[in-house]
Amino acid sequence: MPSTSPPAVAAFAPRDWALLISVGLMWGASFLLIKLGLEDFPPVTVAWLRIALGALALVLLPAARAPLRHRGDWGLVVLLGLVWMALPFVLFTLAEQHISSALAGMINGAAPLFTAAFALLWFRQVPGARLLAGLAVGFAGVLAIGLPNVEGSASLAGVLMSLGAALFYGMAFNLAGPLQARNGALPVILRAQLVALVVSAPFGVPGLAESTPTVGGVLSMVALGALGTGVAFVFFTVLVGRVGAPRASVTTYVVPVVALGLGAGLAGESVAPVSMGGIVLVLVGAYVATSARRRA
Repeated sequence: MPSTSPPAVAAFAPRDWALLISVGLMWGASFLLIKLGLEDFPPVTVAWLRIALGALALVLLPAARAPLRHRGDWGLVVLLGLVWMALPFVLFTLAEQHISSALAGMINGAAPLFTAAFALLWFRQVPGARLLAGLAVGFAGVLAIGLPNVEGSASLAGVLMSLGAALFYGMAFNLAGPLQARNGALPVILRAQLVALVVSAPFGVPGLAESTPTVGGVLSMVALGALGTGVAFVFFTVLVGRVGAPRASVTTYVVPVVALGLGAGLAGESVAPVSMGGIVLVLVGAYVATSARRRA
């Protein structure tokens, strides 16, 4: 269990909104980049490459290579690499071979709810009524966005794997805040990614032999790794340190809105009317949750 409680904060400051929107844009664009990358690489290899390229982008920064200030945090950093990157990336990749990506995305929308549960268990951080209301409204919006795209029957194994991944995200979001407060975001994320890179290598590396890389696919993976898995993870970790994990996790609700907009604008995908209503619910939920004061 993390030993440092997140700081109590008031409503989002402009810098917090900038971090949230930046992460939402990068993670939302990841879905389109993954789709492009899958044309050249096997699914699990895409998951491994995004970690590898994210770590490569961070290792170029001197601040990321700085040692951890607290060597006793190494165990938690290893755990962070497992529950935030290695396990969820592999689980979602395997799950989408049994269920649709839309259903996986909706289940991923439960991550903020798991985040609030872990905050209560670890930090005795009781969510206020506004935060709970915002999380509930935002999750309803995620469901409204994803439901029109769900087709066919769902596999129980796929649903359970997606739920497991969302559960791990809830755990990771709460781990990230105290770790970055003690060591800085860059050193923590780089080391967590290196752990995830090694753990997921047996799944991802063999697929390189089956890959047929093109310029477009490689550029998509570079963007997915450097931005969606490098910069975005650092920005989100900073946000967690500033506002706490439950409210920072609202970023997860912004992701499907961005993904839907990019899919419609760049990939020519259709948008159902109910999904438009879901976007409104997501934005309202995000505003309510981020304007709430936390109480310890």
